[in-house]
Amino acid sequence: MEVALVTVGDELLAGDTENTNATWLCRRLTERGVTVTRVLTVPDDRGVIADAVRSFSEAFDAVVVTGGLGGTPDDVTKAAVADALDRDLVVDGDVREGIVAKAEAYADQYPDLADAYDLDVDFDAQASIPAEAEPLVTAESFGPGFVAGNVYAFPGIPDELYVMFDLVADDFDGDVVSESLYTPAPEGALNDRLTGVRERFDVGVGSYPGKGRIPTRIKLTGESEAVSTAMAWLRDRIDVTEPPTTE
Repeated sequence: MEVALVTVGDELLAGDTENTNATWLCRRLTERGVTVTRVLTVPDDRGVIADAVRSFSEAFDAVVVTGGLGGTPDDVTKAAVADALDRDLVVDGDVREGIVAKAEAYADQYPDLADAYDLDVDFDAQASIPAEAEPLVTAESFGPGFVAGNVYAFPGIPDELYVMFDLVADDFDGDVVSESLYTPAPEGALNDRLTGVRERFDVGVGSYPGKGRIPTRIKLTGESEAVSTAMAWLRDRIDVTEPPTTE
């Protein structure tokens, strides 16, 4: 299963916010045996988001989009995904009822804030998702995420993303595994072995140079049997040491 990731937000491109969502999602998807083939960060621009989602939706098994699902004017992700899939935005009645209930509960819990800022929620806009999409609703998020075709849209707030992703985590399933070994040899001394394993086995090979007492790491990625065979081949040809401690 090949997946592309689109993270949305001017603040990411400006460096105002660290893109921890991309790292977290790549890790979670890889753990599930999925290959993340693209990671793209785009601005809060409806046309740019739509172009990216449309292209990736056609090219890959799934597209994961984060950010731009809130209720401020720069939150255009829902409309952009609808554009990409040639769908209208529609109000989900059940989702709207849930949002109204959350807003009323908030006003009851924080009456001073509600009065001071005259909180006025556009419930229809908050409850809108692309036509025929499946809403993703959690207690942590005010508005919904959604699944539309092979596009999965999540909020950009990390704690909300983590919980919502769990609702659909089982949709992401692949047969790719990774294994690593560590060696005291410098990366530059391993070229022939790294080339050899690439040529002989259907695996991806990554090498990450050590520093000081940190050994060089070699990572193989592919189907389980191929990785196992390739790793055995490498172990016969490379001095292997214990992985570094985290202390």
